Amino acid sequence: MESLILQTRKEIAEGRRIGFTEAVELSQAGLKKPYLILSAASDIREQFKGKTVSLCGIVNAKSGRCRENCKFCAQSAHWVTQVQSYPLLTAKEMIAQALQAGKDGAHLFGIVTSGTRISSDREWKEIFRAVEGIRAQGVLPCASLGMIDKERALELKEAGLYRYHHNLETSRSFFNEICTTHDYDDDIKTVQTAMDAGLSVCSGGIIGLGETMAQRMEMACLLRELDVDSVPVNILNPIAGTPLMNSKPLPPMEILVTLAMFRFILPDKDIKLCGGKEKNLRQMLPLGLMAGCNSLMTGNYLTTSGRDTALDIEMIRDLGMEPSFKESQS
Repeated sequence: MESLILQTRKEIAEGRRIGFTEAVELSQAGLKKPYLILSAASDIREQFKGKTVSLCGIVNAKSGRCRENCKFCAQSAHWVTQVQSYPLLTAKEMIAQALQAGKDGAHLFGIVTSGTRISSDREWKEIFRAVEGIRAQGVLPCASLGMIDKERALELKEAGLYRYHHNLETSRSFFNEICTTHDYDDDIKTVQTAMDAGLSVCSGGIIGLGETMAQRMEMACLLRELDVDSVPVNILNPIAGTPLMNSKPLPPMEILVTLAMFRFILPDKDIKLCGGKEKNLRQMLPLGLMAGCNSLMTGNYLTTSGRDTALDIEMIRDLGMEPSFKESQS
């Protein structure tokens, strides 16, 4: 086990990329030698991404009433939850939240809307104004607006959007267990459309939905094939009223080994530790960065509370790393 982990780390440092079968084998070795694989993943992160950690804030710009039936989502119209529903915020409101996130330390800020796609021209105009305004404040604007076509992707790029976010959520082999209201290929097409428009692309998923470790490796390998820039990893935070409300939480060490494996598979990509990190990792949260992550979603999430950005910055520096906002604001 030890020799497999160390040898694979050495070969990745030399430029080799591991395949799916090898990744599954390595993940099992990692579960038996967790601290060794965390250390190896930390070395890979430092080689390819340095010691800086990017901070990303988001706003739930349009909440609830989504027609998709994703079993984890509190905003799905298929489930009865306590999540508030409201229409799209104004550009002024979105810009104000981005400005505050920037002052707190985030240098990326995402506009996130519920629903399959934005269909109203009025809403698109408001989003374009928000993107332009956020960019003018010195914060990099990102957006997660559901499925988009090439025309809208190009318009977002022209308005100043830096990055488009669209999760695959899980592996192809497990997707139908989680969502049946759209096809997996629809999500892949959206990722490719955003990339073709010249946008940086952020795409990942959620672990703890009931998938196997092998299915997590399957998703990571596909994301590498798609060549996305940033891979957000969320950990399920079960919401009352959703079909997954009684899901058993993943053991923290399994989460950390999963993060380490994403670094082994995607050595040169941003790996962002996102929603559910505080609830699921608890006192082991700092080890998420030691497991290979070089990015954090900070502040609150879409429908649940997160962590004060000042605490994230303190944690980053206590680990001997630096928040990348320092460079972006200089």
